[in-house]
Amino acid sequence: MIRTMAKKMKKNTEITYLFVDIGGVLLTDGWSHDAGKLAAREFGLSAKQLQKRHDEALDTYELGKITLEEYLRQVVFYEKRPFTPAQFRDFMFAQSKPYPEMIELLRRLKARYGLKIVVVSNEGHGLNEYRIRKFKLAEFVDFFISSCVVGLRKPDADIFRLALGVASVAARRVVYIENTMMFVEVAESLGIRSILHTDYKSTCAKLASLGLEVGE
Repeated sequence: MIRTMAKKMKKNTEITYLFVDIGGVLLTDGWSHDAGKLAAREFGLSAKQLQKRHDEALDTYELGKITLEEYLRQVVFYEKRPFTPAQFRDFMFAQSKPYPEMIELLRRLKARYGLKIVVVSNEGHGLNEYRIRKFKLAEFVDFFISSCVVGLRKPDADIFRLALGVASVAARRVVYIENTMMFVEVAESLGIRSILHTDYKSTCAKLASLGLEVGE
């Protein structure tokens, strides 16, 4: 009976891999514009200046060319502050919160269909490692294609090509879950079926339409 059910589930879908973003899908954004405004208020900084310097340093940081400490020195600690880098870093880390339903969804799909889970994300050193460890993402993610490690950053299509190559999987066997339309469009241009994630319920419905039903 169990073998019959397993065979039936495999016949219902040709999908063998789920690619997924972290920020906005599994967790809140790691270091967003809104979080920056909160930090400016918390530490008495100019929100406009903080955002400007963040925008200037972001590409370099997320491509892994500078460490978190170097990022903070460029963006916040370019002048003397009445607080420490560790205090600011801890505040940054504390902004990360999980979306438990989405994490559980991936766990269930992995268990039910034997899927491989691959994270494809734009995140910088320090914050990326913290989020993976804090929310135990490695318990169900098979491997991570993090921009700070691979030196590629969405919307560069090469980050998706790299993920496909590392997984040794054809694009038609992959579904990608992402909350940014441009990144969805880039993935789809490579033949990766993609879901623009807006909420748990609609993503479940879109997955079911591709043969990946969550079940009870």
